[in-house]
Amino acid sequence: MYRYWFSILFLIFSFSLFAQESYVLGAGDKVSIKVFGQDDLAIETLLSNSGNINYPFLGEVTLAGLTIKQVEQLIEKGLKGDYLISPNVSVQVVEHRPFYIHGEVKTPGGYPYQPDMTVNQAVALAGGLTERADTDKISLFKEGDKANKQQATLNYKVNAGDTVVIERRFF
Repeated sequence: MYRYWFSILFLIFSFSLFAQESYVLGAGDKVSIKVFGQDDLAIETLLSNSGNINYPFLGEVTLAGLTIKQVEQLIEKGLKGDYLISPNVSVQVVEHRPFYIHGEVKTPGGYPYQPDMTVNQAVALAGGLTERADTDKISLFKEGDKANKQQATLNYKVNAGDTVVIERRFF
């Protein structure tokens, strides 16, 4: 019995680590960067509109478009040699940039993104659907490609920075 629960917990933990590592950073994300044994190099900062941060010894560094693993490698490479012999860098997303939901929901607006969120969960955060909502007419606009409208369902995955629009149903 304990092995069963341990296996389930291990799978959930592994999946959340994978989701965290595959997450692509963008403007508005808040990250924490730590270097083992180097407290003066630990920072918690918000990515600017240009997707940059200012990091000690390295100056302005562009993180937008990179995964957590790529950021760790970038910081390690920048610190290695001139500053440290073998830096051990850890990066975490402290706060994800928001997603947006408009149309026939009770409280449209921007909401904090949660990894592996679906349109259905986004609707729940926005207070639910209005009585005029048409669940067959859900549009999704991906971050960085707002001109390209995609049709979605309630089970469709939403990413940070995306915009969900629930259309009105006509009788």
